[in-house]
Amino acid sequence: MKAFNIGDLTIKIPVIQGGMGIGISLSGLASAVANEGGVGVISVAGIGMFEKDYARNFIEANIRGLKKEIKTAREKTRGIIGVNIMVALTNFSDMVKTSVAEKIDIIFAGAGLPLNLPSYLTKDSKTKLVPIISSGRAAGLICKKWKEIYDYLPDAIVVEGPKAGGHLGFKREQIDDSEFELEKLVPEVVSHIKPFEEKYNVVIPVIAAGGIYTGLDIKKIMDLGAAGVQLGTRFVTTHECDASSKFKQMYIDSVEEDIEIIQSPVGMPGRALRNEFIEKIKRGEKRPVKCPYKCLKTCNIEVTPYCIFAALMSAMKGNFFNGYAFAGSNAWKSTRIISVRETFEAIKQEFKAAVAAKL
Repeated sequence: MKAFNIGDLTIKIPVIQGGMGIGISLSGLASAVANEGGVGVISVAGIGMFEKDYARNFIEANIRGLKKEIKTAREKTRGIIGVNIMVALTNFSDMVKTSVAEKIDIIFAGAGLPLNLPSYLTKDSKTKLVPIISSGRAAGLICKKWKEIYDYLPDAIVVEGPKAGGHLGFKREQIDDSEFELEKLVPEVVSHIKPFEEKYNVVIPVIAAGGIYTGLDIKKIMDLGAAGVQLGTRFVTTHECDASSKFKQMYIDSVEEDIEIIQSPVGMPGRALRNEFIEKIKRGEKRPVKCPYKCLKTCNIEVTPYCIFAALMSAMKGNFFNGYAFAGSNAWKSTRIISVRETFEAIKQEFKAAVAAKL
């Protein structure tokens, strides 16, 4: 497993921990991953939830929450820490500005095209910018627009396939279409960014995400041109993951048939673990909805049957009567809770075995 660079940052182990909201990957998980040589990522969505004035002062509470999590992570590691910020967040701008001001190492931005992301950098900024996309066309578009408008190219690009957990950047009919599988997307993205690399004499690493779980998975996708990988699901069942023990147990108790595609109230398909809450929504049992947050640009509170923010926050705390867990396609492979260090060691051994077997 070779190291690679994102700008002047050297990623010793080519593993980026996926940003998982709400509250699944905060400073606890991110710092533990960074200590092992990977990139630890704090999910910004709902990060101010533990602030007392969260409901009535959404913007300021989230800014304070983000600052606290970055500070706590920095106290626990000297490794590389990033944040995951969804473009669809209504407070996207505030979260980016705060992250840059706090000198976060990397901003990963997805759930929409972050076409104006470089505009937030200041002259002394060292923060690296990494868009999350789901096609070669999107990768090429971002490179073109960023270069034309800001004279800036992405420091790396994450391409997320349809086997990822949570919200997916695909139409429902594309999710099981072999034309959109990650193994095809990675070479496609590499091809789209190559002209920019050659013209401007830069390297834009491609990071593969979605459905990657084992060292063998990592080897196979890196053989197709990925410089690194992003893993989320496998880190959920670690001691350091910031979710409740009940949330982690939900993964361990799951079987493959429990993983399904749902239609999120924000208008996108998502991958989650089936439970009674989801079944009630399918049956059309709408619940009373209040929206003190107005957290997502794409959520229409007038017609949605439930608040996805509240559902995910409830699940994170272990309350599955009022929520459900997002999960990647391989969540059912989880069997026990171990440390992040043990997880990294297992992944390394799996990778070595795959290399030795020439798989």
